[in-house]
Amino acid sequence: MDCLFTNIKSLIGIRQKEEKRLSGQAMKELPQLPQAWLAVRRGRISAFGKMEDTALLEQHADLPQFDCSGRILMPCWCDSHTHLVFAAWRAEEFELKIKGFTYEQIAAQGGGILNSARKLSDTDEEILYEQAWQRLTEIIDQGTGAVEIKSGYGLSVEGELKMLRVIARLKASAPIPIKATFLGAHALPAEYRHRRQDYIRLILEEMLPRIADAHLADYCDVFCENGFFTPEETDQILQAAWKYGLKPKIHANQLARSGGVQAGVRNYAVSVDHLEQIDEEEISALQASSTIATLLPAAAFFLRLPYPPARRMLEAGLTVALASDYNPGSCPSGRMSFVVSLACIQMRMTPAEAINAATLNGACAMELEDELGSITIGKRANLILTKPISSVAEIPYRFGIDLIEKVFIS
Repeated sequence: MDCLFTNIKSLIGIRQKEEKRLSGQAMKELPQLPQAWLAVRRGRISAFGKMEDTALLEQHADLPQFDCSGRILMPCWCDSHTHLVFAAWRAEEFELKIKGFTYEQIAAQGGGILNSARKLSDTDEEILYEQAWQRLTEIIDQGTGAVEIKSGYGLSVEGELKMLRVIARLKASAPIPIKATFLGAHALPAEYRHRRQDYIRLILEEMLPRIADAHLADYCDVFCENGFFTPEETDQILQAAWKYGLKPKIHANQLARSGGVQAGVRNYAVSVDHLEQIDEEEISALQASSTIATLLPAAAFFLRLPYPPARRMLEAGLTVALASDYNPGSCPSGRMSFVVSLACIQMRMTPAEAINAATLNGACAMELEDELGSITIGKRANLILTKPISSVAEIPYRFGIDLIEKVFIS
């Protein structure tokens, strides 16, 4: 698409090409340009400036114009943690949660991840694709311009391959970039409950080679958590994944201080995700690494868990990203604007910090920072145009209102 956006009330998230991830104090700054214009050529940001710079603006007079009076233009959300390929919702577990059953108790009764695995096993691949396409369209309409999607509801060789083939089809047909993550180590299948090493051997000797041969994944994830996979098992799986060119991303410290953060750091994980339970030992480990701390406050909201201590992490100088965790059990929503609201309201992040975490740092958590996440010449023009609002702080402030007027992809 070629387009000239004019009369933009404020152009948000302006960065130089060399500005990549943001950490600590740098996340407080959200550069913006008032009364601006922005030119898009061949789907890429080609130039921007102030409306008063008429000489420069006239160089783009050949482009079709879009008047943004009273509106803010900003980068799309970059959602680096989702599970949006699944067979069915798990509304039947919702009442159990209300009655006080914990995540672990529901899982012990055959609910949770194993419930999704059973349903996925019985669902045709074409139906999975159609359902996932609807969810993908939904989150794009809500402002997401790049997304990571995990497997993990297959829990068998054929089940995991089926999920990853669906993600590959989404990648091939979607208008936004998608990263695929293999999460075979999401839970132990019921038939392997007393044969842990047999299931890990299945991951190492059958799943990983076949996934790598078919080029079906970019990353490998492990649910390193009490009752799921230990740090030692996590090391074993991730070190094997590295040999197949799959970089680590970790589910860590959602339910307890599991050792998952340290496992992620020592295996050079791109990110460690969740971190509801974290202390100085984990923060120190992250300070000495390049691993991104990805926080998923909508999952904490839905499960009534403690929220990650974002302020402590930011004050320690960590790189913090925000993602949705869109899935049928612990976060049945991919609305990133609500994630940003929770980050501000419950984790005391400023609007600038939260928006940076959900845009540029989210892109970094998918290694897409050269393509997305900021208003930078040469990057893809995946953009959110708000409705008329007074400032970008209204997005988290008015948490129940959809303030997006249009989403532009490329």
